[in-house]
Amino acid sequence: MAAIDCGTNSIRLLVADLPDPSAGPQAPLVDLARRMEIVRLGQGVDRTGRLAPEAIERTRVALAGYAAEIERLGVERVRMCATSASRDASNAADFRAMVTRTLGVAPEVVSGDEEARLSFTGAVRGLPADAEPPYLVVDIGGGSTEFVVGTREGGVQAAISVDIGCVRMTERHLHGDPPTADEVAAAQADIAAAVDRALAAVPGRQAATLVGLAGSVTTVVAIAQDLQEYDPQRIHHARVPYERVAGVTADLLAKSAAQRLAIPVMHPGRADVIGAGALVLRVIMERAGMSSVVASEHDILDGIAWTQQPV
Repeated sequence: MAAIDCGTNSIRLLVADLPDPSAGPQAPLVDLARRMEIVRLGQGVDRTGRLAPEAIERTRVALAGYAAEIERLGVERVRMCATSASRDASNAADFRAMVTRTLGVAPEVVSGDEEARLSFTGAVRGLPADAEPPYLVVDIGGGSTEFVVGTREGGVQAAISVDIGCVRMTERHLHGDPPTADEVAAAQADIAAAVDRALAAVPGRQAATLVGLAGSVTTVVAIAQDLQEYDPQRIHHARVPYERVAGVTADLLAKSAAQRLAIPVMHPGRADVIGAGALVLRVIMERAGMSSVVASEHDILDGIAWTQQPV
């Protein structure tokens, strides 16, 4: 099967075999391919309310490559989910038509609640024994951040999606290169207000373990580990204390985009927005009272895959 996650900043593909049902509830997916392209579909959406034609075209080019990979690997089932940017845009129908032409399958524009549940499903399978439940899973995307509380056995207890993400916060507040102290303060206040709303809706402060998903989190964790190249195996389930997250965030916000780009683990398409993504993570840890975060390389993409498992 194939799962595609199209967010505000990136579009990602997972092709995998589902495990045999007899293998048990914690048996992992058998990955055949994982790919990611930064297409910035949500470019300017916060300001204009529309998907830019050039952003749709970048997404089409990446999707055409994925369609070729799907055909090459003999995929039997495909599910594509589109999230924050395509929910917000007034011309989302143009995007959906492009996807249907390119992929042969219509995208599902999922709600924030469904996005949160998919992220939780992907993240909690296979968590290590020292990750004590209940979990607060946060998926920091380009346009939105999902907060989900629950356990592996009991599933999702509560979920909410709020409009804070690395692209949206950068475009809204962080205009300097590097951003000014006033810009950072404005972004922090905006993020804190949204995080407090989220934590009023879901009992995140009562969770025992914070699990962080998506590129902003995994990049911060890679930097915190002083990795010289991006290594998913070193990042997956790594636990990083708040003090290290705060230090990395301050350093990123003090750097120019060119200086951030020079960090060995930095994806070129993330360098301009990683400061905002790190700030979202830091504020969540502060407002939820979390002393550490456990990173997961498994997220909504894996959740989309698991939904295709036969009942």
